[in-house]
Amino acid sequence: MITHIQGKLVEKNLTDVVIDCNGVGYLINISLNTYSQIPDGDFLKLYTYLQVKEDSHSLFGFSSKAEREIFKLLISVSGVGASTARTMLSSLTPKQVREGIAHGDVALMQSVKGIGAKTAARVILDLKDKVLKIYDIDDVSTIKNNTNKDEALSALEVLGFARKQAERVVEKIVNHQPDANVEVIIKEALKNL
Repeated sequence: MITHIQGKLVEKNLTDVVIDCNGVGYLINISLNTYSQIPDGDFLKLYTYLQVKEDSHSLFGFSSKAEREIFKLLISVSGVGASTARTMLSSLTPKQVREGIAHGDVALMQSVKGIGAKTAARVILDLKDKVLKIYDIDDVSTIKNNTNKDEALSALEVLGFARKQAERVVEKIVNHQPDANVEVIIKEALKNL
């Protein structure tokens, strides 16, 4: 019903903003991803999603249409509510969520606070086909690279390296050498960690 709101930014918090639109202040729930995209200034436009429940009406705001679409996909999954979807979009970028679902990356989904193995698996199971179709992602090539990357990351974690740091290094290696096998990725990562 309400597709976007633009107006004067009255209040800005980590989890919500208030936008004054012709004298009416709208409280809009946002993710940390959207918060980081909000420019400094008085004027703001957010793409919105209105959630109507029996006991409340809640507006969720997004800096891009892409983030809103991922949010709508996430809340379509049984057991994933608006607050869980917002948490996922606060921990991961819309692109990371999209690619994590497309690649079947359960570990990535579980890295979000409050997402257990069952929920992560359900999100991937319910949305993988939709994400592959909507975003035209090549399923075959991404899985091979993702498996090598995941195995390398697991090995580096076992060796005692922090996951976040290892992910950054491995990501660079995979981007430069897309066909690198697990051993090559690990050897290169050890040089840079």
